[in-house]
Amino acid sequence: MISIRQMRSVVAVLEEGSFTRAAERENATQSGISQHVSAVEQQLGATLFERTSDGVKPTKAGQRYYRRCVEMLRTMELASAEVQALSGEVAGTLRAGLMPAFTRAALAPALERFCLANPHVDVRITEAYSGALTDLVRADELDFALVPASEQVVGVKTSLLSRDREMLVSGANIYLDHLKPVRLATLPPLKIIVPGAANIRRRNLETYFETNNVRVERLLEMDAMFGTLELIARSDWVAVLPGIITISDSVRETRCVNPIADPELHSEFVIIEPARRALSTPAALFLDQIRREIQEIAEQWRQIAI
Repeated sequence: MISIRQMRSVVAVLEEGSFTRAAERENATQSGISQHVSAVEQQLGATLFERTSDGVKPTKAGQRYYRRCVEMLRTMELASAEVQALSGEVAGTLRAGLMPAFTRAALAPALERFCLANPHVDVRITEAYSGALTDLVRADELDFALVPASEQVVGVKTSLLSRDREMLVSGANIYLDHLKPVRLATLPPLKIIVPGAANIRRRNLETYFETNNVRVERLLEMDAMFGTLELIARSDWVAVLPGIITISDSVRETRCVNPIADPELHSEFVIIEPARRALSTPAALFLDQIRREIQEIAEQWRQIAI
């Protein structure tokens, strides 16, 4: 009989690509992880991994067995969560990771409702950009995170959260009409603030600029959302940001917001979670609140954008 611990060892080795890192993740010894994997291979009569000087790589049998193990581990987690939910009182710990795009407008109202409804849940919110959040999810240090859509990552389950229209955000004294759609190619050369090279949004923005003849005078790389917004408010620097983060600027005060048009630019955001673990009841309930807030912000934009 193959044990749960042995299955977890197989999953850890495949996701980490190393017996050493798998042992660190599972709080075990390298020899212990190796013994678990060997025992599974003996019982299955199949080789799950190829040991090379570069690490370990799964065989076809290993890849298929990994997928089944992940399904089983998630099912067990889900069963536990469903039974706990029947008690009528939600408790435990919520560990959610959000990008600044979500923390500025969507987090506070969603979190307020969640905390009022679930006073016995220990809430831990981490704000970071997509690369850091993905690493935390893979390490099982977050229940889930909200990030831009990108390539599939081993060990991470991905599902669509939302599709958001991108906006040009500039200073309040700029020459543009607030909330009126704008074609970037018709504007004078822009001084644009962009995220760091590791951010998937950076690549998407640069592709859009190049393919749509957007003239760029200067790029400023900044992975600091509130710093970006403050610099825009007091200078001639601009940025392209998701609509969800700019809803607070829909009433023009210190910044001007213009939906990007001809062509429109959209970003897709996804929910990522550890592939081997189902969402806990607190995580699922909080995610429901975040979804609700994102939908309400999207509806606000549909009503006010020209």
